[in-house]
Amino acid sequence: MVMVSQGRLRAAFARRLSEMYGQEVPAYRTLVEVSQKVNDGVLRRAGAGAERLGSIERVTAERHGAIRVGTPAELRQVSRIFGALGMRPVGFYDLREATASAVPVVSTAFRPVAADELADDPFRVFTSMLTPADPRFFDPDLRGRLERFLAARQLFPPELLELADRAGGEGELPQEQAARFAHLAVQAFALGREPIDQAWYETLERVSAVAADIGGVTSTHINHLTPRVLDIDDLYARMTERGITMIDQIQGPPRWSGPDVLLRQTSFRALAEPRALRRPDGGLTTGSLRVRFGEVEARGIALTRTGRERYDDLQARADAHPEARPADRAAERSVGSRANGAGGRAGAERSQSDQAARARSLWEREFPATERDLAVERLAFFTYRPVPDRPRDGRRPGTGLADLIDHGWVRAEPIVYEDFLPRSAAGIFQSNLTGQGVRDDSRAAADYDSDWLAGAIGAEVLDPFTLYETQQRRSLQETAHALGLPEIT
Repeated sequence: MVMVSQGRLRAAFARRLSEMYGQEVPAYRTLVEVSQKVNDGVLRRAGAGAERLGSIERVTAERHGAIRVGTPAELRQVSRIFGALGMRPVGFYDLREATASAVPVVSTAFRPVAADELADDPFRVFTSMLTPADPRFFDPDLRGRLERFLAARQLFPPELLELADRAGGEGELPQEQAARFAHLAVQAFALGREPIDQAWYETLERVSAVAADIGGVTSTHINHLTPRVLDIDDLYARMTERGITMIDQIQGPPRWSGPDVLLRQTSFRALAEPRALRRPDGGLTTGSLRVRFGEVEARGIALTRTGRERYDDLQARADAHPEARPADRAAERSVGSRANGAGGRAGAERSQSDQAARARSLWEREFPATERDLAVERLAFFTYRPVPDRPRDGRRPGTGLADLIDHGWVRAEPIVYEDFLPRSAAGIFQSNLTGQGVRDDSRAAADYDSDWLAGAIGAEVLDPFTLYETQQRRSLQETAHALGLPEIT
């Protein structure tokens, strides 16, 4: 009997999901095509340097998806499905606090965690769950109606969950069952065709477009599927040249002359897709909803906790820009309200350009400009290895990391950032919303945190920093042993 491992099952699922999404959202195929052209160009220009953060085979195949669910029970089912693929929940993201718009969700990302699994197929799914208990968004009456609606639906067929449990428990499936699992899983994340209760959807949409997308329908679906690109600025320009409307800016660190770190993301705007709507009188009509979009990402080096604090500080200072003119601040406000008219758009573009220039200037002055400095200052994570072919001059290695790198004893290989940034995720969500929604900040927020999420899933939510730290520490210990050192400091 031919058995299919979790890794092969994950790769097959990711391929099938990409094929399905490309059929449903043709602009996604354009995004993939342009991404490949950009990556080919970077590879020609940079040679081996283009693969510093992963082989071109990995980068070309890499995807992350995003889904949204409504309840802890649905989240537990999602965990079972992705557990079958060798994917575990990593990180807690509170998007309620990451933007001024109403985005009433908390999130985690399901992904592989072992380095070899990530190298083989780093498929990830950013998974958000609605927060009906947060009174800033939902009053008691609406919360009750929403929870009853969510409790009455079934997102995943029992057969899919049974196959998921077998794959999760045994680490593999027979080939025929593996094909069946992949088919059922892809179908579960396709766009639903059942008519949508128009009045109910619009009730939730007044609170939040995200809430309507989650709780206003009887199914879930992939909201976006994201290829990885090596030059996201080039991609943004090429997509714009093709007449595809991109969101206003690239989220994440600025483009600058130093190493790529963390994650930069952008997307084309959500498309108006025809959907069947059921009117209050029971009749059917055709409307359009904007819920799915095409995102693309460029991944950099994972930052340590200290490095992340430096990043957050620079981003906050770039946002504050006390030197900005009043006209700039007015233009920036017009972005939030999606101002119409040439003057508003021009002001918004000027403000965004100024903000990007401020961020770049701050980074050039205050962020380490080389991988060596990121490593020595312990601002980023690396895998360390002894240099096997180093010329021997009789000198014994020291124990300091800077000395070992500078004198050629040790090679530092960057660890790719495999996770997400709450502010960037919220920025993508916000840029694709139909409106700002409603949030009553006079009320206290409901408590959701990593421990709550772990209880809801029924499994530990792993800390991404701990995963990177463990990988780096193990490599330092192995390198110290190979060099005959007690430790590397």
